Amino acid sequence: MRAHHVVMAVTDDMPIFEAAVPCQIFGVDRPHLADPWYRFSVVPVGSAQVRLSPGFSLAPVGQGWDPESTDTLVIPACENVHEDPPAELVDLVREAYERGIRILSICSGAFVLAAAGVLDGRRATTHWLHAEELSRRYPAVRVDPSVLYVEDTDVITSAGTVAGIDACLHVVRIDHGSAVAAELARRLVTPPHRDGWQAQYHRPASPVVRDDWLAPMLEWAGEQLHMPLTTADLAAQANVSVRTVERRFAEALGMSPLRWLLQQRVRRAQQFLETSDRPVEWIADTCGFGGSAGLRAHFARIVGVSPTIYRRKFHERSDAVRVAI
Repeated sequence: MRAHHVVMAVTDDMPIFEAAVPCQIFGVDRPHLADPWYRFSVVPVGSAQVRLSPGFSLAPVGQGWDPESTDTLVIPACENVHEDPPAELVDLVREAYERGIRILSICSGAFVLAAAGVLDGRRATTHWLHAEELSRRYPAVRVDPSVLYVEDTDVITSAGTVAGIDACLHVVRIDHGSAVAAELARRLVTPPHRDGWQAQYHRPASPVVRDDWLAPMLEWAGEQLHMPLTTADLAAQANVSVRTVERRFAEALGMSPLRWLLQQRVRRAQQFLETSDRPVEWIADTCGFGGSAGLRAHFARIVGVSPTIYRRKFHERSDAVRVAI
């Protein structure tokens, strides 16, 4: 059985955090989650051993750049967004793109993809501090500085630093399903899918008194998705006002309580579609859609396909992985 091969290309003075995230997500074998997991390689571009900032060095892991066996190429970040990225790295990205290899950039790595022409005509994102510079230098790119990551036809770009975790988990969700991605996130002690937008970080917000009611309330709501919950129900559970709940959701998650509930219901439905043979009607009731028509409408709007097509394509992809030798 062939494992999906993820290759990370690194150059001198790339930031250590952005390079460490793919190593942790793809480079640690996790047969308890999916077998096979990923095969992971680090390709040093420009030297046999790459210096990472600040004060680290990274030796190559695996067989290096083999485009014939590479399924996903990861570009962690740029050393300096105001300078042209290394030509050898740009050429590598361009070759991967021409071969149809999925490409993922983290933070300022989008500048490398843009320099290679990969982002021309595509919607993409990067760290909000660099979004204006990306738009200025590469006007053919449709830069969206508000989101945590963007997927556009096998090209994935993500926002600053920690958003790289979100993007890598998105790749796991595509390859192995939402249940596996959620369990991996749980083991990493991070949300399986952050619903907040990068826009909340654009400027300093007014000081907000932090409390401990939001997380328990979200956990409670996640266990009550079969019920017709309202914002008033959430407020009553947390013993706060409806206005307070709405304000905290906007601050912490970048959306309204009802939108958050809808997304949780859709993700719960995805897990049932992936892991069970339950009929759509049962899933709709269990996830709180009030009927199969509601599930189909909301699922298609958020996921892009109907529940039935989603289930079929997920299992077709899983069967293909199992028979690949």
